[in-house]
This record gives sequence, structure tokens and C-alpha cells, in this order.
Amino acid sequence: MKIEQRKWTKREGWTMISSGDPGHSPQLVLIFAAPDVLRAVEVMKDVRAFYPKATIAGCSTAGEIIGTRVVDESAIVTALELEHTAIAGLLVESGGLVDSWEAGKRLAREIPRELEKLPLTSALLFSEGLGINGADFLAGLSSELPREVTVTGGMAGDSGLFKETWVTLNERIERNKVVAVGFYGSRLKIGIGTMGGWDPFGPERLVTRSVKNVLYELDSRPALALYKQYLGQYAEGLPGTGFFFPLHVRAPGEENGVIRTFLEFDEKEQCMTFSGNIKAGSYVRMAKSNAYRLVDGAASAARGSLSNFAPDSPQLAILVSCVARRILLKQRVEEEIEAVRQILGEKTAMTGFYSYGEWAPQKIGAACELHNQTMTITTLAEV
Repeated sequence: MKIEQRKWTKREGWTMISSGDPGHSPQLVLIFAAPDVLRAVEVMKDVRAFYPKATIAGCSTAGEIIGTRVVDESAIVTALELEHTAIAGLLVESGGLVDSWEAGKRLAREIPRELEKLPLTSALLFSEGLGINGADFLAGLSSELPREVTVTGGMAGDSGLFKETWVTLNERIERNKVVAVGFYGSRLKIGIGTMGGWDPFGPERLVTRSVKNVLYELDSRPALALYKQYLGQYAEGLPGTGFFFPLHVRAPGEENGVIRTFLEFDEKEQCMTFSGNIKAGSYVRMAKSNAYRLVDGAASAARGSLSNFAPDSPQLAILVSCVARRILLKQRVEEEIEAVRQILGEKTAMTGFYSYGEWAPQKIGAACELHNQTMTITTLAEV
């Protein structure tokens, strides 16, 4: 695998970050950009001129990652020349908030299972960030896609405005879509790391009533009243303070869980809305963190992403971290990226973005899940 990276800003134009070998002819270009930059015709024309034969895929962001930098109002381009791996790009409807499950199934059916006589082994997905139920989409996808196909990716952002998000495949810049890049062949090694750095506290409660991402009852008691009870003085600051106290959600019989971000509440119905589904019958605890634990969580995700590589280093790492983490870390946000670099080493090229939802399995061979307020890392290398 040969890798070339470029950055565009309005002030500096295009800057070469790292150059591929002479004769570099990539098949795949990943682009992560601020919404206005992604939609700028001249920027996308430049990318096509740089890489005339490549499949170009990516999304708008709530912050772009290049190396150990977190930048805004830029375009980050990572071009990959794959020597032993074939790729295919696909663009499908996201299904909206109602039909996301069917949209996931449709993508699983439409993505080719074989290309150039090579089997589909993994897929990278970038979705609409607002008009989609990410958990339902992944559930629909997993119901049709073979479990041995590793799926990772994330939901697009719009610089924290929460108004419009975009994805791109080649010359198309679209809303309400999902872009998929399928990787074909057994010589692409992949690693997965996912960790939040959130510490559950208090008793574990049974979800006795919920509808998708709306939580009504815990242990047959009004969910909002219980949540406020544990928040104490912080309850007066809702919904803003909810960022600091997400829920850790664990399925019955499972040791690991996922984080769900608090979005809003309804005092009359005594219910709460979260950024991902919380199924009835699952178990929840409140969670808390601080800057040190979030940075440590990013480092743990990096260590997890290396489990499939020792003693070699991955050639590329794609980081997808939640916009809520950026909000909480504030000016210290680059510390979590630097923590990843310390684990992966200088030889690994790094790119990625801050998202409205992170998609990754807990481990290789498991189904892809929606995460919130979590750092997810996909590491790649050809062997």
C-alpha cells in the first residue's frame, strides 16, 4: 500500500502532507472536509485532477484529523494505492429515521460479494449524520451481510451546527445517503479499536420500557426522575449537562456495552431521548469521565487496533471520534490524537474526523455497532 496525503485550506490552498512513491496511481481517495469545503466545486475538481482514476469517497465533518492535528474549514485527502486489494464504491439512500433498517438491508444486498475473483472482506461506511437511525441501519446491514465482513465507519458532521450533513462518492455530493467502500481480497489486514474512557457508576438498572432511542422506564420507574436523582445539582443544567453523564448500555449476557449520548428530555412524559437505540431488556448505568480518562480511552482504542498487527505496524489509521468528545476536551482535543500516535508510532499515516456517531464492532468477527462519545480506530495494511 502506498499513501499520499494532502490538505486544503482557503488561506494556504493545497499542501502536500506526505507524498507517495513516483508513479503513485491510487484506486481510492478518502476525503474528510468541512461542509462548505466539501461542497466547493473547485476543491472537488482539484481532487479529481490529482487522482483521475480513483474512487473518491468521504463525508462532511465536525472537525478533520490529519496526523496529530485537529483542523476546521479544511479538506483532508488520503490517497491509497492498493497492490493486492480491489475496491468498489456504492451510494445508497439512508432510509431516514423510519426506514433505516431496510436501507441497511438494501446496502448489504447491493454491495458485490466478489470483485475480480476476490471475496468481500471488509467495508468502510460514511453516512448522513442526522436523518438516519444509525443503530437500525447497522442492524439491517448485519442481518444480510456475512459476519466475516468487517464493517467500520461513521456518521457525517456539519461543524457542530446539527443542520445539514453530506457524503460524497466521486462527483456526487449528497444528503440522506450512505457511501460504502468495499475491500476485496485476503491480503488487506485490518484492525479495530474502540474505547470511550467512560466509567459507569451507580446501580445497574433494567430498561423496562423504551421505543428505539426514547427511554421511558428503568426498573418500572420513570426514567427521567431516576436520571435527575443521580445528577443531583447538575439536573438543573439539562439538557446541556447530559453530555457529561451519558448512559452505559449493556445487552443481557454481554460483558461490554456501548455509550449513549443524552439529547433531550420530556418532563410531561418523564422520558429521555438518546443518540442511539436503547432496547427494552438491556441494562444501563450512568457514566462519567474527564479529560484524562477520555485521552486514556483513545490510547486504549489504539492498543486494541494493533492486536492484529504485532510485530508489524499498520500503514494507515482512520480515526472517527465523537463531536461530544471534542466539546468536552475543548482546547485539549488534540491530546487524544497524540495519545493514538504514541501507541501506533510514526510510521502509520493517520486521518479521520469528528462525527455524529461512530460505527465499529467490539472486535473482529463481531457485528458492527453504533457508538457515541467514543474513539474508534480502523487500522489497515497490505501483506
